[in-house]
Order: sequence, then C-alpha cells, then structure tokens
Amino acid sequence: MNKKWLSSILVAIFSIAALVFIMMGKFNFAVLAMTIMFALSNGFRAKSFKEQGYVKEAKWMQYMAIFFAIASIVVFVIVLTD
Repeated sequence: MNKKWLSSILVAIFSIAALVFIMMGKFNFAVLAMTIMFALSNGFRAKSFKEQGYVKEAKWMQYMAIFFAIASIVVFVIVLTD
C-alpha cells in the first residue's frame, strides 16, 4: 500500500474517532484521538518535507510530531487514571 494512502487513512480514522467521541460526550477520548491524529499527520508531513528537500520545515514538523506524541502519551495516562 502506498505510504500516502496509509497516512491519509490513519488520519481519517482518528479524525472520525474524535468526532464520534465528541458526539458521545467522551471528551477525554476525543482529545486522545485528536492528539494521535496530529502526531501522525505531522510525522507524515515531516517525511514528505524531507523527501522534497525542505530540511528546515521537516525538522519543525518532526518536533511538532514529537510534541504531539508526548502529549498523546500524557492524555492516555490521564484517561487511564480518570
């Protein structure tokens, strides 16, 4: 499967999951789905920028992906302890 398709499908799945959790009123899970979505989209965007030769932009996106990955872990721990 193409990497672009895979990234699009994963981002779409977590976007839809966030919307479903918002409708269900489970906002902690919605925030978790959104942070995972942001981590994935920024990670894939960083790879795309690097392949295109935009090194500075790729580094910025990589840092954003790391930030959202850490935020996802923190939100996951909060969801587990709540």
